[in-house]
Amino acid sequence: MVATQSEVWQRARVVETRALTPTIRRIVLEPALPIPVAPGAHLDTRVLIAGEVDVRSYSVVDASPDGRALAISVFLSETSRGGGAVMHALRPGDELEITQPSVDFPLRIGAFRYILLAGGIGITAIASMAAVLRGLGADYELVYAGRTRSAMAYLDDLAELHGDRLRVHVGDEGTSLVVTDLVGSADDGTELYMCGPIRLMDSVRRAWVVRALPLPNLRFETFGTGGWHEPEEFRVRIPALGLETVIGVGQSMLEALERAGADLMYDCRKGECGLCEVRVLDLEGDIDHRDVFYSERQKDARGKLCCCVSRVVATGDRGAGVVTIEL
Repeated sequence: MVATQSEVWQRARVVETRALTPTIRRIVLEPALPIPVAPGAHLDTRVLIAGEVDVRSYSVVDASPDGRALAISVFLSETSRGGGAVMHALRPGDELEITQPSVDFPLRIGAFRYILLAGGIGITAIASMAAVLRGLGADYELVYAGRTRSAMAYLDDLAELHGDRLRVHVGDEGTSLVVTDLVGSADDGTELYMCGPIRLMDSVRRAWVVRALPLPNLRFETFGTGGWHEPEEFRVRIPALGLETVIGVGQSMLEALERAGADLMYDCRKGECGLCEVRVLDLEGDIDHRDVFYSERQKDARGKLCCCVSRVVATGDRGAGVVTIEL
């Protein structure tokens, strides 16, 4: 069997790090096996968290034409599961293991018009697409939304590069994005690419469906961390394995079950592919679906969940949530 690019691990040396915002750090890597990098690419890296090796995925923001230098930007959130802190601690000269850059979020060249939408750290997946479209002379609009201007990485660089094609929406300045207006500006010849929090992308998807725009023209990538509720500790039971474990605030259900000895299928770890789906046998609480795999009807049914990103939250005064699943 021939390995895919994402399965080819290599050493990479850190050549530059700098803070872009108080919570976002740019890291430039020099891979041992460089290849040209397509827009929308990401790479995985192995990180050591609490003595255990784990994998984290990051978008390639930009790269040299030959791929000998590539940059990622890492967000250190309050709910980080540990990977962000490890990456923020890297300094020039350090080495780490990464995969070859691969593309699960490809940019299709040749559309009549493009809307590129980034929410917060989602700009890391969108910036390279905007640069390519500018170079091609395509008809595009880059929409960048954030809570505060100081938290929006690359804002000045993007303004200089894209000029009046950049639309900036800042929550604390009273210019928050109105999703219905954005989607209302699209037509059947428009392709919309987006990356950002699940609430933003869910709102865009709903508006897109209401307008009956072509679904293949709506393309997205999620970083699988945002949800409708703040993360809470909850309990998972698997009767067939005699297994019960607690899922902490700083870990995913998939990670906790793996560490408890359960053998699960998975791929993306971002709530996109559905491979880690489990069936819900019993539920005390409610499911915070953080995936972009299920339809709204499937989420309302509460019979299944994607364990790589989704969580359980307590309801009422019944204490911590509990979910019983079948693998």
